[in-house]
Amino acid sequence: MADDMPDILLVDDDRYSVEFILEALKMHDFSHRLKVFREGGEVLDYLFPAGTIKPRDSYELLKVIVLDLRLPKVSGFEVLRKIRSTEETKMIPVVVFTSSTEDRDRVESYRLGANSFIVKPFEYERFVITAAEISLYWTSQNMPP
Repeated sequence: MADDMPDILLVDDDRYSVEFILEALKMHDFSHRLKVFREGGEVLDYLFPAGTIKPRDSYELLKVIVLDLRLPKVSGFEVLRKIRSTEETKMIPVVVFTSSTEDRDRVESYRLGANSFIVKPFEYERFVITAAEISLYWTSQNMPP
């Protein structure tokens, strides 16, 4: 297995969302490795360096990708589409964690292969609890294929 792959990839351009998620993880003694990306193109460059696909075992440590939909340059939909397009990455769990309450965004996320669609709570305490629950479930309770 590749040691450079974190447990969680967080893809979100909103600095407050990222900050709140990091606070939630810290408050719950979260010990997993997390890597943050601020735009869709960055995470695609990481997952598919120079347009190539890493060997399948390079992705084995990755437990979940937490993905916002509204990203600069490359949207969350495009990121999800690319992740689901390769044999090596299509089984990585992807949780859409977004401020969008639009039915069409939820439906499109699931159509593209999202494992979960969660609307970001506006209240700080609820946001932190939700972020911690996402992390706990996908890193310790979910049974990957």
